[in-house]
Amino acid sequence: MTLKHNSPTSMFGVERSMLNVQDTLNRRVFLRNSAGAIGATALSSLMANDALPSALPSAGGLAGFPNFAPKAKRIIYLFQSGAPSQMDLFDPKPQMEKRRGEDLPATIRNGQRLTGMTSGQKTFPVAPSIFKFAQHGNSGAWISDLMPNISGIADELCFIKSMHTEAINHDPAITFFQTGSQLAGRPSIGSWLSYGLGSSNKDLPAYVVLTSFGTGRREDQPLYDRLWGSGFIPTQHQGVKFRNTGDPVLYLSNPSGVDRGTRRAMLDELSILNQRDFEQFGDPETQTRISQYEMAFRMQMSVPDLVDTSKEPQHVIDAYGPDVKKPGTFAANCLLARRLAERDVRCIQLFHMGWDHHGGLPAAIKGQCSDTDQPTAALIKDLKERGLLEDTLIVWGGEFGRTIYSQGELSETNYGRDHHPRCFTIFMAGAGVKKGTTFGATDDYCYNITQDPVHVHDLNATIMHLLGVNHERLTYRFQGRDYRLTDIAGKVVKGVLA
Repeated sequence: MTLKHNSPTSMFGVERSMLNVQDTLNRRVFLRNSAGAIGATALSSLMANDALPSALPSAGGLAGFPNFAPKAKRIIYLFQSGAPSQMDLFDPKPQMEKRRGEDLPATIRNGQRLTGMTSGQKTFPVAPSIFKFAQHGNSGAWISDLMPNISGIADELCFIKSMHTEAINHDPAITFFQTGSQLAGRPSIGSWLSYGLGSSNKDLPAYVVLTSFGTGRREDQPLYDRLWGSGFIPTQHQGVKFRNTGDPVLYLSNPSGVDRGTRRAMLDELSILNQRDFEQFGDPETQTRISQYEMAFRMQMSVPDLVDTSKEPQHVIDAYGPDVKKPGTFAANCLLARRLAERDVRCIQLFHMGWDHHGGLPAAIKGQCSDTDQPTAALIKDLKERGLLEDTLIVWGGEFGRTIYSQGELSETNYGRDHHPRCFTIFMAGAGVKKGTTFGATDDYCYNITQDPVHVHDLNATIMHLLGVNHERLTYRFQGRDYRLTDIAGKVVKGVLA
């Protein structure tokens, strides 16, 4: 049976006359309507000071964006949650072997605040890495033996060894990386890109998030949905998280007895009701709700095809490693990221947990590297072979670094490392990046930056630049202030640009 919106009985089995009576008796509707005159006066006052967005951005993004020809059409952000140890992976300090067990000099620590986990230690013994390093590729990049596959693509990578941040604990540090603020509530980087640049695929979200648990420390800090939230930007720009167990997205399948035609009719009916609500009250979130219902309907067709890897060639499956067939692993997510990139999803973000190694670091970091080394290298090579790396930006890194001194007891084979925001390493690859490059440097203790410091705001400004966005121009007015991802700071790091 076809239902029309002017039918006396709606799909919900109640007469519209009854709905009108219920609305009249509904306290929220009564208060909302009775406050109309006051609300109109207040709104006119607010609009005199706060220019509200004239309309929600279309699928093509805001007018004027991108600001210039982008190098990258999309980004795959491989966020290593928990903070990888830079001196065990990419920033070797062999001279520390001579200082094993010595107390970190006060002139090096220079009064840096400590976390509650090491503030009670009487000494801060230097803990040299027990892993071996070698130079790789024509670039001569230093990479430890924990990353043999990434070592094989060294000439595709740009290492930034002089990253620094402001937060010393995980939650504010991750929040700062994702939103430009240590306090929760700001839009995430993917939401900013969705808001400014829009989507290139009408059947998938502009911003997709994938998460995985590391074998190095499965009980590591949790991740919160606000890390890919849209903050005060319309919620249609928040990241859509694919689950790492079971169906990737809940409720994509129609319930028993409901076919696609019935679902379409229901959404048409619901859209009419929501549109009437929007015309009456002007809440932009109503428009977001309409668009998200439509996106969910289209995802019923697009997501099953996206996650079906059965037709991938065997050599591709083998390249990503043995875990690629296990849903929710970093390897499986890397393959899914490539498939999302093929479908022109704007921002693809993989969060891999388990890098917080306060104790037992040597064993734990081996597990993390076994999770990530082969899939990361496979993803970059796969993109390159398909011609996608030339317009895809890859970013790999965590929220801060680790200390050269050991947290807890130091032995010949075991040590831990505390949080260290003063210097750490990330790497980039792909569109617009100067490959085969190492940028920045740290001192002999891997404790302070000695050359070309790069702040989190600088990194985000550079990411946006590669995507064709002037970070100072992509703003959103909220509560009387123009906000942006880089707050009131940030400069493009030209030394890492091709």
